[in-house]
Amino acid sequence: MNLASATMCMIEYCGWMGALLGHALLLKRNIAEALVSKGLATVIRYRQDDDQRSSHYDELLAAEARAIKNGKGLHSKKEVPIHRVADISGDTQKAKQFLPFLQRAGRSEAVVEYVFSGSRLKLYLPKETCLITFLLAGIECPRGARNLPGLVQEGEPFSEEATIFTKELVLQREVEVEVESMDKAGNFIGWLHIDGANLSVLLVEHALSKVHFTAERSSYYKSLLSAEDAAKQKKEKVWAHYEEQPVEAVTPVLEEKERSATYKPVFVTEITDDLHFYVQDVETGTQLEKLMENMRNDIASHPPVEGSYAPRRGEFCIAKFVDGEWYRARVEKIESPAKVHVFYIDYGNREILPSSRLGVLPPAFSTRVLPAQATEYAFAFIQVPQDEDARTDAVDSVVRDIQNTQCLLNVEHLSASCPHATLQFADSKGDVGLGLVKEGLVMVEVRKEKQFQKVITEYLNAQESAKSARLNLWRYGDFRADDADEFGYSR
Repeated sequence: MNLASATMCMIEYCGWMGALLGHALLLKRNIAEALVSKGLATVIRYRQDDDQRSSHYDELLAAEARAIKNGKGLHSKKEVPIHRVADISGDTQKAKQFLPFLQRAGRSEAVVEYVFSGSRLKLYLPKETCLITFLLAGIECPRGARNLPGLVQEGEPFSEEATIFTKELVLQREVEVEVESMDKAGNFIGWLHIDGANLSVLLVEHALSKVHFTAERSSYYKSLLSAEDAAKQKKEKVWAHYEEQPVEAVTPVLEEKERSATYKPVFVTEITDDLHFYVQDVETGTQLEKLMENMRNDIASHPPVEGSYAPRRGEFCIAKFVDGEWYRARVEKIESPAKVHVFYIDYGNREILPSSRLGVLPPAFSTRVLPAQATEYAFAFIQVPQDEDARTDAVDSVVRDIQNTQCLLNVEHLSASCPHATLQFADSKGDVGLGLVKEGLVMVEVRKEKQFQKVITEYLNAQESAKSARLNLWRYGDFRADDADEFGYSR
């Protein structure tokens, strides 16, 4: 559109909007004349007998003459300043440079240029003159459909409704944003406000999103929880199948003096190099078998097109293991299309595969249908050897004894990485960790909790026996006296 036609649109727009024109007359100032006098519009020429000519035509011509004489706006002889807009969408390096400024700015003005989905938008920041991709914080919004090479990945339920809701509310509107962080793809994450309302809260309130656990750190967490509780009660959209869990009476316990030993049957599927182990709950084993059978039948009927899947870090997918079967997995790292690191979520093992052996996980077999079945644990009451050879001996012993066998598990205490538990052999009820101590393959981790003192004493007695017999770690005697810290052990 050229300047003249743009001007015509602007003047006609001001003319037919009754409220705006009435306001202009009230102030005794014609908006069209004001635009022309500032050099921001030009007058369309009409013949004297043309009935389309404005009743203020002469005033408009006079205003244009003054603007030309004074060199206002587009009549200026000076060069028009160039406004450069930096598009940093998806540019990780530029995004890292902008991040500190946006974080310190607090609430920044922005205009919503485009809405990709309910929680992903493209924004223009006038003050910074840049375009960014913005992700709403604190919520888990249904993912929309995606076009992949060779196929279309279907969107999650209510993803389209969430996108429409966001579009109708904020598209091409002035908003305020608070940037908190950014992801590895260079997308900014934060909060968006429209007319004083938080968009994340509004999506949750209208049952188009769920609260994500990362919202706990935010000052908006209470508002999000209140909105989610109200949405759950309505049982609409994403909460249509929600069933409220019965509230159990909780009896306060001042001090736990007895160790809780409630062993449950598990199947040990994987032992890691740092002596952690993954187990499946025996009670849900039949559900996993049925899901795997149905998933493989579905894949056999609709096999993925080789090379059509573009893996993304953190995404769930299907992966073909060395046995030629498909399993559920999660992408952990992408070195190249030929080297994709995956974690098998139902078994706990990891593998590096080419992307040609990966595919889209069908929604019917997602973690929403059946959660990941492999749970990570560490052995309670023991210290894993820091020496590589000694640690390998301990891992080899555990692999021989319990991998791919059924055991009994009891969670003893929690930690930042994973729960710590004791394992028993299913037949003899012997303590696996205690057996490692008796063989001198590991050392005891002394804990001071009162409820653990009986079992710790048993472990320490076993350690003394191994030390006396000079087994494995103790073959050169008690090495801890002078150089325990050097080798990473504590008494």
